[in-house]
Amino acid sequence: MDKNLNKKIKICVSGSADMGFLGPEDYEIAKEVGKEIARQDGIIVTGATTGFPLWSAKGAKEEGGISVGFSPATTEREHVETYRLPIDNMDLVIYTGFGYLGRDLILTRSCDAVVIGPGRIGTIHEFAISYEDGKPLGILRGDWDTDEVLKNIMDKSHRVNDNVFFADTPKELIAEAIKRVKAQKEGHNYVYKNDDAFGGKEGERIL
Repeated sequence: MDKNLNKKIKICVSGSADMGFLGPEDYEIAKEVGKEIARQDGIIVTGATTGFPLWSAKGAKEEGGISVGFSPATTEREHVETYRLPIDNMDLVIYTGFGYLGRDLILTRSCDAVVIGPGRIGTIHEFAISYEDGKPLGILRGDWDTDEVLKNIMDKSHRVNDNVFFADTPKELIAEAIKRVKAQKEGHNYVYKNDDAFGGKEGERIL
């Protein structure tokens, strides 16, 4: 196991679980998002669902990346039988038990950055949570309407968020997300002290 796993940047991929309104080329775009996360040494995190996030997870796994899913279900059985969601293309599935709305909150807050592809109301929900949290939030432009819808929401929200950005390609999207996460972490040094009973020593850890 990679001992530096905790240092990898976790990127949430948000997008529609139903890609029926999209074209066949958009499946490849979804895969490319996941591949870029793996290529740029990140961890892909999704809502353990179908559609755009699933195809992104497939892309990440094809590149040898790590994939984590946050399920709305309480158990694997409920995940598969009740929610009818997949468990493929994920190295780890965390069963939140909070339904879709609660899952979205845990999902986005467990990541360093969120990137958004084509989506519906669930995607807008994940966007709104991430927007409020002020974490790096990337929106992928495409032949869908989601990027324009989200821009319109921001323009009329009367709330400025400098951590939101738009990108035209998956490569640019992930590169900018990682750049912003690293900028946020830069200089975040903190001191920790282990319990002497365990032989720990006081020291400084740099993120």
